[in-house]
Amino acid sequence: MNELNIKDFGRVAVLFGGRSAEREVSLNSGSRVLEALLRRGVDAHAFDPAARKLDELASFDRAFIALHGRYGEDGTIQGALELMGIPYTGSGVMASALGMDKWRSKMLWNAAGVPVPEYLMLTADSDFAAVEAKLGLPLFVKPACEGSSIGISKVKRPGELPAAYVNAAKHDALVIAERAILGGEYTVAILGGQALPIVKIEPGTEFYDYDAKYLRDDTVYRCPCDLSESRESELRQQAVDAFHLLGGRGWGRVDFLMDQLENDGTRQAYFLEVNTSPGMTDHSLVPMAARAAGIPYDDLVVRVLALAALG
Repeated sequence: MNELNIKDFGRVAVLFGGRSAEREVSLNSGSRVLEALLRRGVDAHAFDPAARKLDELASFDRAFIALHGRYGEDGTIQGALELMGIPYTGSGVMASALGMDKWRSKMLWNAAGVPVPEYLMLTADSDFAAVEAKLGLPLFVKPACEGSSIGISKVKRPGELPAAYVNAAKHDALVIAERAILGGEYTVAILGGQALPIVKIEPGTEFYDYDAKYLRDDTVYRCPCDLSESRESELRQQAVDAFHLLGGRGWGRVDFLMDQLENDGTRQAYFLEVNTSPGMTDHSLVPMAARAAGIPYDDLVVRVLALAALG
């Protein structure tokens, strides 16, 4: 990107921090994004919505959203920027809200024929034994509208589900119980409507939890992954289609699970969720996939910013 294009960005607000449970991750992502933009000569400035009034954004020409979780990834900040007429990175209001809501995104995908893991919604009055029997063990319990694996539990033994529900309900009124798909976890980064190489995630922990994502160094990331070239190409396209089905634009990430090998050698993919404001830390998956595609971190950040839009 030449100097004229960089100047065309104008004054850029890098939004990070915020008030969600993912504040610390956002601070990490946003500081790295800000440093990359400054290295590339962009007139970029830090903006923490938890510390500043949103009307101060009126002095900016464009916004890079490096917020994660509530108020940053759920359509809230996107709506504010729409009202102010400030182009922003990532998906619009509707897609951001759907991507944050695992329950409603699953319903939409299911209706469109996108395979998702079997799930049930939980309440305090649920028949937990019946849920365990229907979904089988192990299963996962998670808040519907949180990210970074916050509030997630793996239920392995009969009778553990009520405690897992209580843990998830601390974070959200909507709680999902989901059948465990144990053939591997994968993610597809999407940039400008194109899927980047798939990353396979192999955590050293029981599952890909918060520590495995951000704190530990024993998580193994495989890119290229273990899928055949033809199967990867097929799943990359399915991920782009699933992303666009929710209204996704600009950039994002789609996570999916593979089940275990069947007798006929086939494995089914089950789509898990969309991330409309993915992490940009040193442990994050989109920069990893971009590197595999020959896109350095600073170039990735500038390309995401160039995709900023309204509407």
